Amino acid sequence: MSRILNLITAHVRRDLSACRGIARLPLRTISCTSRKRAEESDASTVLGKRWKDTAETVIIGGGCVGVSLAYHLAKGGMKDVVLLEKSELTAGSTWHAAGLTTYYHPGINLKKVHYDSIKLYESLEAETGQAVGFHQPGSVRIAATPARVDEMKYQMTRTHWHVTEQYFIGPEKVHELFPLLDVNKVLAGLYTPGDGHIDPYSLTMALAAGARMYGAQIYNPAPVTGLNPTADGKWDVQTPHGTIRANRIVNATGFWAREVGKLIGFDHPTIPVHHQYVVTATVPEVKALKKELAVIRDLEGSYYLRQERDGLLFGPYEKMEKMVLQDSWVREGVPPGFGKELFESDLDRIMEHVEMAMEMIPVLKTADIINMVSGPITYTPDLLPMVGPHQGMRNYWCAIGFGYGVIHAGGIGKFLSDWIRNGEPPYDLIECDPNRYGKWADVPFMCAKARESYGFNNVVGYPKEERFAGRPSCRMSGVYELLKDKASMGFHAGWEQPHWFYKPGDEVGYKPSFKRTNWFAPVGRECKLVMEKVGVVDLTPFGKFTVKGKDSHRLLDRLFANTMPKVGLTNISHMLTPTGRVFAEVTITQMAPGEFMLITGSGSERHDLRWIEDEAANGGYDVDISNVTDGLGVLGIAGPNSRRVLQKLTDEDMSDAGFKFLHCKSIQLAGVPVQAIRISYTGELGWELYIEQKNMAAVYQAMMEAGKDEGIDNFGTYAMNSLRLEKGFRGWGAEMNCDTNPLEAGLDYFIKLNKPADFIGKAALQEIKAKGVRRKLSYITLDTDDIDPEGNETVWHNGKVVGNTTSGAYSYSTQQSLAFAYLPLDLCSVGEKVQVELLGRKYNAMVVQEPLVLTEPTRTRLQKKAKSKA
Repeated sequence: MSRILNLITAHVRRDLSACRGIARLPLRTISCTSRKRAEESDASTVLGKRWKDTAETVIIGGGCVGVSLAYHLAKGGMKDVVLLEKSELTAGSTWHAAGLTTYYHPGINLKKVHYDSIKLYESLEAETGQAVGFHQPGSVRIAATPARVDEMKYQMTRTHWHVTEQYFIGPEKVHELFPLLDVNKVLAGLYTPGDGHIDPYSLTMALAAGARMYGAQIYNPAPVTGLNPTADGKWDVQTPHGTIRANRIVNATGFWAREVGKLIGFDHPTIPVHHQYVVTATVPEVKALKKELAVIRDLEGSYYLRQERDGLLFGPYEKMEKMVLQDSWVREGVPPGFGKELFESDLDRIMEHVEMAMEMIPVLKTADIINMVSGPITYTPDLLPMVGPHQGMRNYWCAIGFGYGVIHAGGIGKFLSDWIRNGEPPYDLIECDPNRYGKWADVPFMCAKARESYGFNNVVGYPKEERFAGRPSCRMSGVYELLKDKASMGFHAGWEQPHWFYKPGDEVGYKPSFKRTNWFAPVGRECKLVMEKVGVVDLTPFGKFTVKGKDSHRLLDRLFANTMPKVGLTNISHMLTPTGRVFAEVTITQMAPGEFMLITGSGSERHDLRWIEDEAANGGYDVDISNVTDGLGVLGIAGPNSRRVLQKLTDEDMSDAGFKFLHCKSIQLAGVPVQAIRISYTGELGWELYIEQKNMAAVYQAMMEAGKDEGIDNFGTYAMNSLRLEKGFRGWGAEMNCDTNPLEAGLDYFIKLNKPADFIGKAALQEIKAKGVRRKLSYITLDTDDIDPEGNETVWHNGKVVGNTTSGAYSYSTQQSLAFAYLPLDLCSVGEKVQVELLGRKYNAMVVQEPLVLTEPTRTRLQKKAKSKA
């Protein structure tokens, strides 16, 4: 047995003071002294400053995230910023964090957060005079398998169009950056200069110094004991020192987030997770180095390792079955007084990773361990934080659920500050929207997903990734039981939705890959079905709202850039931000005079609802807004034979003349009441059928029976995506989002700048139009082999990065890869040639006229025109 194992058990109880200069109390000696003292003293004595009765923004929580927000708001010019900390700054997860910082993130939008954090940390000491202990030796993610090599190539193409430097390097360069590594185990590495680590305590104190310097007030100890909303959208924040009337509140309370949420009736899906790391004494080989080691992340070993003074700090992520959730805190709350305490360490849990680390870094075998730390960090079900305003309560904001709070703190503070001060998010970050979760994210689901997310921390990140723990949730469509064994399911806002369907001879199941995999041929079969016969798809995950009342038309005219449809008609409309960017795309139908149904994507259900509700409340509109998503199932039917199938089940005239494109009718289908809209995101003849969930299975079965002679079958969302791209249909979250305006996205047809209503973003859009755009969404085809674009790949021209794809797929109708991409104006013309990077290779691509395949309404119109001329 190596010395490391003997010494770990001898040192696990030592505190962190040698590493961070911060003492801690054992868990068993928790005390409520500070809280009692606060309750028994007046504010000026305890807090050492005058108590403010009002504030523009009250931030609850004094970890690095909350203090960063206070700093950014105050620096941005907000005069009345108050931060309330229940005990002392950094208490919770901040004080014991390992402090890693990296530009890298596998997603697209969070790269911006990481970038802003690091740029702030680089200058913070000079700005505030407070040392932050920031080290930037760079970092290397190690690839030890061919799949990891592909993953790194995949991530390179998603980074080249961002400002961050990142390099795909060979074993020799890896060894140069970390010479203590056994390079024989390394195939490649992903190197990010400027990465490193920072002292979380010093960082927080520097941010606090900056916040105070710019005028923010920080009160501690000042626990929040009550939160009461007022009729005008403000908040009374109650503490033992008194009450503050705030225009808005921000929950930034780390693993206390659920308890603060419960004060206003919210059950935030956050849970503390035990995370362990070990710190060694001086390692002679480390001390002898002339420069600091790069931080390494051994992805197969599932651990990070960095230099700590003349020793090493090593932190593993255990597998699902070994990691520990502090689920008792979910049931019973955080123990009173807990703040700068740790859990008991557990060597057995991390033993597998210790052994793998010793094989990769042999000097660990003889290293003396001075500390083994086990502390709480907070997880959400998908590992991403919850950031932004929360639907259901006006002016209640979240900055919670940070599993990596140190690297997120600076960027999230800036992001939220910009949003709060300017009235819109500075860029798209919908994957962190707190409204992505609903009541379906209950405690069993949350625990299962948090366990999975921790255990899967370093698994290969494939495109179209699916994770299956906790599924299905309580949110199931009326046809789920009929379809679950026939299809590969995807998870969308709590719903199970078929991605593609199995047939005899298919390789079934989830088979992730960076190239074409087992779903490729079946999806082609489904596209052919819709183009030539008739297919049915479950669209239940759509978000669905009703808006009615005397001011409904006026409210929607203010919110949307399109004109409102007349009774019985449907259109596509867009909500814009004040600066003219696309906040949402919504299908609007006027069901009856003044009664509208709004349909949005599954991932933006409560994101869009919050925006609508806030405008209604702030503008004093007399409307009733209801979220009917869970009660209504949706079936899509599409293809040239779809009309004949429906006609067999209804007395309603389903002919082209009797039921026109973008019209809506209440019909009886197989004896069941249905709201039918003639629209299809496949671009083919089709309808969306809105049905009460309890009747959904009956309607589905009736359609499948009626369509037997018409060749009816199921299709999934992968086929729908390919078909919509062939037709040139844009998708929200890809071609349009809060980073794009509708003019560059080619949405001019849906934007009515001449309508009388002063819709949000109108003035800004008029200015954009007058100045002209600098880039345009272009439609490109690619010469590929066994790989297709997904979106967010880098586009090159003459050796330079010129843009990025937004979404892509294989066109089964035209037998080629295609994508949308944002390109500069001089490369947008049809015939222009560019290259798209896929898995480290640049594939030739060309701008083509859109669409590749005409929509059914367009084909029908052209046929009628041709006949009339004949």
